[in-house]
Amino acid sequence: MKKIIIILIVLVVLVASVITVFSVNYFMLGKPMAETLKSDSRNSGIRIAARYGNYLLPSLLVIDVKEVSDENSAADVFRVLLQYASEIQKMEFEKVNLNSKGKAKFYLKGDYFRELGEEYDFQNPVYTMRTFPENVYNLDGQKAFPTWTGGIIGVTGKQIEDFNEFHKQWYINDLFE
Repeated sequence: MKKIIIILIVLVVLVASVITVFSVNYFMLGKPMAETLKSDSRNSGIRIAARYGNYLLPSLLVIDVKEVSDENSAADVFRVLLQYASEIQKMEFEKVNLNSKGKAKFYLKGDYFRELGEEYDFQNPVYTMRTFPENVYNLDGQKAFPTWTGGIIGVTGKQIEDFNEFHKQWYINDLFE
């Protein structure tokens, strides 16, 4: 009888711990993402989840693109990312993993993600779009895209190419698998 009580106590503690972990993830990160997606009608058709790394690491934010409809563009997904950064701009992370269907693809430094959120209301979105790829890192820590220099027309063209390539590698290619 004593053994059964101990097992029941352990099970209750385990279940309570799991519920707590998932609740913290939902209320701190998942709910703000859901609110971001619902707050703008242009976000319809996009499904993105947000959680802590391994559900337990508060220094790592995971943003996971689950679904993007044919009606949405890369700019729509990027807008959601910026809106979400604005929504949670007071939170601090060391890294922000950019996942697609559960698989990590890239990461941003937490300070840069926070800067995106702080600047969302006043920064020119085309400038943010152009300079974003040079702040993206491969999982091995290397920059995913170069910083371009030179004439404005040439640089802008390369930055837009990088922006489009980033989205292809992040989630677009996965939509067709």
